Amino acid sequence: MTALNTKLWRDLQSLWAQVLTIAVVVAIGVAGFVGMFSVHESLKNARDNFYRDNRMADVFIRIQRAPLQLQARLRALPGVADVQLNVVHDAQLALPDAQAPVTGRFVGLELARVHAQRQGINALTLRSGRWPEPGRALEAVVNERFAQARQLQPGDQVQAILNGQLQTVHLVGTVITPEYVFASRGGAPDDKSFGVWWIDHQRMAHVFDMQGAFNQAFFRVHQSANKPQVTAQLITQIDGLLSPYGTRGAMRQDQLISARIVNDELSQMKVMGTVLPAIFLAVSVFILNGVIGRQVATQRQQMAALKALGYPDRRIGWHYMGLALAISGLGLLVGLLLSQWIGRSMLGLYGEVFRLAHLNYATTPWLVAAAMALVLAAAAAGTWRAIRAVVRLRPAVAMQAPAPDRYRPSLIERLSLGRPVGAGALMVIRHIERRPWRALFTVTGIALAVALQISGAFWLDAIDHIVDVQYRQVLRGDVVVHFQQALAPSVQQDLQRLPGVVHAEVQRSEAVRLHAGGRNDEGVLLGLAQGARLTRVIDAQQGPVPMPPHGLVLSALLAKQLRVQPGEPIEVEFLMGRQHRAHVQVAAIVHTLIGKQAFMDLDALHRLAREGAGVTEASLQVDPLAMPAFWQAVKRAPVIVSVLDKASSLAGFQETTSRNMGVFSTVLSLFAVAMAVGIVYNAARISLSERAWELASLRVLGMTRAEVSVLLLAPLTAELLLALPLGAVCGWALASWLMHLMSSENIDFPVVIAPDTYAWAALMVLAAGLVSALLVRRKIDRLDLVAVLKVRE
Repeated sequence: MTALNTKLWRDLQSLWAQVLTIAVVVAIGVAGFVGMFSVHESLKNARDNFYRDNRMADVFIRIQRAPLQLQARLRALPGVADVQLNVVHDAQLALPDAQAPVTGRFVGLELARVHAQRQGINALTLRSGRWPEPGRALEAVVNERFAQARQLQPGDQVQAILNGQLQTVHLVGTVITPEYVFASRGGAPDDKSFGVWWIDHQRMAHVFDMQGAFNQAFFRVHQSANKPQVTAQLITQIDGLLSPYGTRGAMRQDQLISARIVNDELSQMKVMGTVLPAIFLAVSVFILNGVIGRQVATQRQQMAALKALGYPDRRIGWHYMGLALAISGLGLLVGLLLSQWIGRSMLGLYGEVFRLAHLNYATTPWLVAAAMALVLAAAAAGTWRAIRAVVRLRPAVAMQAPAPDRYRPSLIERLSLGRPVGAGALMVIRHIERRPWRALFTVTGIALAVALQISGAFWLDAIDHIVDVQYRQVLRGDVVVHFQQALAPSVQQDLQRLPGVVHAEVQRSEAVRLHAGGRNDEGVLLGLAQGARLTRVIDAQQGPVPMPPHGLVLSALLAKQLRVQPGEPIEVEFLMGRQHRAHVQVAAIVHTLIGKQAFMDLDALHRLAREGAGVTEASLQVDPLAMPAFWQAVKRAPVIVSVLDKASSLAGFQETTSRNMGVFSTVLSLFAVAMAVGIVYNAARISLSERAWELASLRVLGMTRAEVSVLLLAPLTAELLLALPLGAVCGWALASWLMHLMSSENIDFPVVIAPDTYAWAALMVLAAGLVSALLVRRKIDRLDLVAVLKVRE
C-alpha cells in the first residue's frame, strides 16, 4: 500500500461520520433512480409482452348495432391484418355480499375457438378455474381484479338482469386480458362496482337480440414502418363505414381507458425517477465540495511535504478525487442494494394493480452504468474546486500558515444598525457574511429537503381535494342510475316513488364530436335541469356555475383543445340517434378536474338534439335508513342498467389511493429527513473544524460549553430558519412542476397544499437539523483544548 493510499484510508476513518451521511444522500439518489426506472422498465416490458402475446387490438370501436355482413368490407380495408366483431352489453348484478346492485359488462366469447386454443384479438389468459362450456347453464369467466375484490371463486353463482330477464350466471373461472388491465365504465376504475364477464357468444347474441349483428369491433393493423399513419387512415375509413350505425368513433389503442391509465402511470414513474434523484445527487455535490474543500484546507502542510518529496500535482489531485470517489462509491453500492428493496416493494404494489402476465423485476445493465456515470460526475463536480486549489498551491506557500480571514464590519454595522444587536448575534452575522456562498448552499440544501417533504405529502392533499370536489360538490346525490335506453322525463316521478328517495333529478348525456376552426374532439355532452342541486358544474376557481339557458359550458381542457373562447360559435355533431349537426355558442368555460366535458341546459339539449325529450340517467338522494328497501326496488327495475353508489365508489377510491400514496409519501419523507441530516451535520462539522481554535480560545477565556455551542450552532440555526420559508416556496414550485410534467390531456388537477403539510414538512426537517446539531455539540464538549490551541510558530 502506497503512502497516499494509507493516507486515504486514514482520512476515511477520521471522517467516518461525514462519509456515512454523504454516502446516504448519494445512496438515496441512486436507489431512487435505479429503483424507479427498473420498475418502469419491468412494467413496460411486461405490458408490451402481454399486449403482444394476447394480440391486443390496435383500433377499437363501439356502435349501436350493425349487421355482420359488414365484416368482409371491414376486413378488406387497407392496412387491416385481422378484424373481430363482438357483442357487448352492461347489466345489473346481484351479488350475495353486496347490498347495492353491481354493474357487469357482458362480452361474447367464441367458445369453439377458446377450447381449440385459437383465440383471436384481445385474447384472455385463464388464471383460475376453467373455460365455459356451451349448454343450458349460463357459464362465465370474470376479470380477476373484480373476482378478488368481491371474493368470488369458481363455482359461485350470481344473478344478472340481462335485457330485462333475471338469469343465473355460473362463475367457472377468472381471467386477465389486455383490453381490461383496468376495468372502467369511463371514470376511475372501481373493482368492487364494475366487473367484466365473458359468456358464450351465441347465448349472448340470443339474450340481447343481436343475432346477425354486432356492437363492438377490434382491428389489428399490419406491422410496418409507417404504422401510425396507416392506423390514422384506417380510423377515418372505419368511421366513414360505420357512422350510419351510430358510433362514438374509432380510437387507437393508447386512447382506450385501460391503456391510457397504464401509460399515465408509466410516464409519472419516469418523471419521479428523474426529478427526485437529481435533487439528491445535486445536494451530494454541494456537501462533497464543502467536505473535500475543508479537508484540503486543513492538510496544507501535508500537501506541501508531499510536493517537496516529489509527488506530482496529478497524484495529489487524484488522491483527493479518490477520497470523493470512495465516499460516492460507498453510496453507489448502498444505493444499488437499496434500489433492489425499493424496486421490488414498488413492483409488488403495482403488481396488485397491474394484472399483467409474467411481471418480473429486473435491473438492466444500462441503468447501473448510468447510475455509475451520474455518481462519478457528482464526485468530480464536488471536488473540482478543491483539486484546483491543490494544483495551484506551491510548497513554500503551503508550509506557511494560511492567511487569516479579512475581517471588516458587517453590513449591519456599516449601516449603523449594530448597536441594538448583541455581541453574539453580531458574531453570527459576521460568520454568515464572510462565507455567503457556503451559507447559500446550506440554505438551499435544507430548503430542498423541505421541498421534497412537501412534494411527497401534497399528493394526499390533492386526493382530499379531488374527493371534496368530485364527491361532495359535483355529485351531491347518493346514487346515480343509468337507463338501458332514453326514457321520458316523467320517469323522474317514478324514481321519486321508490322507497327512501327524497329527491330525484333526471339528466341526459349524449356522445358528441365538437368542431371549431378546423379542430375537433370527442366527448360527452351532459344536460342538466335548471337549478339542479344533486349534480352540479363546479369550477375549481370559482365554485358552482349556474347553467345558462342557452349555449354550451366547456371544460377548460376541452376549450384548450378546440381553442375557443366564450361567445364563439361551435358545431356539435351528435354521434348516436339521428347523427345530425347543430351550431351553438360557447357560453362559459369552467376549470373541472377530470375529463373533457361539455354541459348544457337540459331543455336546450332536447331542442338541439331534435329527438324529443329523453333522459338517460338520474341522480337520487336517498334516506340512509331506507337504503335496503331502495336497493331491492332498484334490482327489480329492468330499465336500470347500471348504478353508481357514491359511498361505495368513494370508499374504494380512498382505499386504493390512500394506501399507495401513503407508502410513497412515507418513503419520500424518510429520504427528505436523511438529506436534511446529511446537510446540517456536515455543515456543522465543517464549521467546527474551521472554528475549533476560536472556540477553544473562548473556552479558556471562561465561556461555558453551552455558550461556545451557541456561537457555533447559532449560524446554522439561522440558516435552518431561513431555509424553512424558502423550502415552502420551493415545495410549491416542485409540486407544480411535477404536476406539469405528469399532466395529461384528461386531467387538470390544481396544486393544492394544505397548511398542515407545510407545517409538518418544516417540523420534520427542523427536528432532523436539531438532532444533527446536537450530535455535533457532543464534539464541542469533547474538545481537547491543549491540542487545539497548539499552533505552529
